[in-house]
Amino acid sequence: MCLAIPGQIAELLPEAGGQLAMVDVVGVKRKVNIGLLEGDLAPGDWVLIHVGFAMSKVDEREAAEALAVLEMMGQAFDEELQAVAESDPA
Repeated sequence: MCLAIPGQIAELLPEAGGQLAMVDVVGVKRKVNIGLLEGDLAPGDWVLIHVGFAMSKVDEREAAEALAVLEMMGQAFDEELQAVAESDPA
């Protein structure tokens, strides 16, 4: 099962032409490619992530709701967190 999980941008990284950000996903910080998103992103913004790529920007309420649903899913959520931890979008 493929899921998009919410993460909060902790830092925009200058490497790779500004296409990367350090994102906190439930306490796990990981580099995420933000190049697919248009518009300005800043630390504190929430994004939905799938296999190392930010797919869309969401607000904090949407992120919290998505996390609550994912946590109820159990193993699928754990597997997606593992995929985020192992991905290398650079």
